[in-house]
Amino acid sequence: MAEEQGVPPVDPTRVAYVYMQVADHVAAQIEAGTLRPGARLAGERDLAEQYGVAIGTIRRAIQELRDRGLLVTLPAKGTFVPEQLSTDDADLRDT
Repeated sequence: MAEEQGVPPVDPTRVAYVYMQVADHVAAQIEAGTLRPGARLAGERDLAEQYGVAIGTIRRAIQELRDRGLLVTLPAKGTFVPEQLSTDDADLRDT
């Protein structure tokens, strides 16, 4: 099902935590411009279904992306790509 919606399947045999695979994929979408500043992410249940993982895995991935400064979550509103990424992240892309 994940492949049908353009989401690569998560590989549980890969030597990386599944939540990191999800986080890295979302980060790549942000960097590529597929997810633009101000874009709202799908809900946790929808993301879990798209990636074929548990909701807890999605929550950890979202937390990882918040820690990286790539997402912000507003209670009762949703999770968004910030209008301006943190300067640390911009510096990483410039190198």
